[in-house]
Amino acid sequence: MTNISIDAIADTRPPEKPEDWRRFFGFSTDHKVIGIQYIVTSFFFFLIGGILAMVIRGELITPESDLVDRAVYNSMFTMHGTIMLFLWTFPVLVGLSNYLVPLMIGARDMAFPRLNAVAFWMVPVFGIILMASFFIPGGTSQSGWWAYPPVSLQNPTGKIVNGQFLWLLAVAISGVSSIMGAINFVTTIFRMRTTGMTWFKMPVFVWTVLAAQLIQLFGLPALTAGAVMLLSDLTFGTSFFDPAKGGDPVLFQHFFWFYSHPAVYVIILPIFGIFSEIFPVYARKPLFGYKFVAVSSLIITGLSATVWVHHMFASGTPSWMRMFFMATSMLISVPTGIKVFAWVATIWGGKIKLNTAMLFGLGALVMFVFAGITGIMLASVPVDIHVNNTYFVVGHFHYVIYGAAVLGIYAALYHWFPKMTGRMYSEGLGKLHFILTFIGTNACFFPMHPLGLQGMPRRVASYDPEFAFWNVIASLGGFLLGVSTLPFLLNMIGSWVQGEKAPKNPWRAIGLEWLVSSPPSHENFEELPIVISEPYGYGKDEPLVSNPDKLEVAHATS
Repeated sequence: MTNISIDAIADTRPPEKPEDWRRFFGFSTDHKVIGIQYIVTSFFFFLIGGILAMVIRGELITPESDLVDRAVYNSMFTMHGTIMLFLWTFPVLVGLSNYLVPLMIGARDMAFPRLNAVAFWMVPVFGIILMASFFIPGGTSQSGWWAYPPVSLQNPTGKIVNGQFLWLLAVAISGVSSIMGAINFVTTIFRMRTTGMTWFKMPVFVWTVLAAQLIQLFGLPALTAGAVMLLSDLTFGTSFFDPAKGGDPVLFQHFFWFYSHPAVYVIILPIFGIFSEIFPVYARKPLFGYKFVAVSSLIITGLSATVWVHHMFASGTPSWMRMFFMATSMLISVPTGIKVFAWVATIWGGKIKLNTAMLFGLGALVMFVFAGITGIMLASVPVDIHVNNTYFVVGHFHYVIYGAAVLGIYAALYHWFPKMTGRMYSEGLGKLHFILTFIGTNACFFPMHPLGLQGMPRRVASYDPEFAFWNVIASLGGFLLGVSTLPFLLNMIGSWVQGEKAPKNPWRAIGLEWLVSSPPSHENFEELPIVISEPYGYGKDEPLVSNPDKLEVAHATS
């Protein structure tokens, strides 16, 4: 595979004014600018989702419902889940992938730069639509981030434009944006790898992005179609899912979970890629079992299409279906376990440097392993039926989405911060951020496991006083998580403005992105790299490319 097509694209691309801070607020087609636009925009929504989470934990710190109205509480947890998934976790990972993939494969940009920009600008559009639902009569959707009918078909205001309408419209636009992004990533990885960048010289992060975006391509159309059909039921009176009109509400659950369980792998696969990039750097060892780690990503993609019914064991699912999906759900732990073994073997005996990025990476790995154990428990039909709709499920989910994914995202942001900004961050503030985050995450989400085993249902604003102890711990942990973002914000903003200037490779890492300046110039490479070695050659003294002195372009700084 060569990069011939990018030369033609580069020749026809109009020149842009490079390296001006105003480019971050405009319709740029530079993948690096779009990547940072995704990251900053999604972090803004992460803060909003976090504020809603603290309101929820404030309500649950006492057994009585005494902080907000019950309808407002339903609104809070619906919007918290929706914002955290559709406006934080997915976009921030797309932002990281946008920034890194072209650099890692030796390309000058994504395959479709304008499509890339359009896909990003749809994010603030559906974010504003979602936020607007706070200000219309009846308020936001209150049916949870899964929007199960018939609850999601209730429209007490009688108005066409209601909270659920805006929620469905936003989710449908989000789906279109993500499909556009997936087409772009898959095309870029297949068609734009530089000379010598064969499949097994490709960094694992790129493998995991490819695997995740393939899931987007086969899974998202189902969710988007389900959202449009539900919107039609709600607005035009059709009867796809309305049981009062002969519709089938369980059919919506199939549409929803066919995508929304694999969506967990859309999130966690790039985190696996981040682990695979960071651990070799800070352990100074090659990635153990590189080819197995890479291929296992695609195995996870294939298996992810066969697990969605394990969310529906309590929905009148036939016995044969329960057995089949229990087996497939457990089977996915095999390629995942291969990865975990490889990371541990990579770290084992290494010259470990515990800087902030490595601490977040190790913390995320520990919490992923814990989440994996409870995930296998939930794949088992008897256990799943026992804890169905309890806080055990909430605890497991948050260990995956916050413990593994968010900490993994923090690891990536710290690791590539010098590359993105040209500045070094403060290690002291970074480690304070890690300590607060690690303690807060476990204090907030671990108590949900005993609460679930004791039978506390989720999505409730009040509960029996016997559950008070663990809820107090969880709420204090939630507040600590809120506080933990302060040193992060101070570190990122302060370091970007006046941090020490970063060299091109401050971590002595091996990878194409570390062979060019920090930050890279507009089209990344003056001459495209010619790759001659496998990645992760720590301790091997092998050059990664044959033309390292010809890669650079002169670039201006803002």
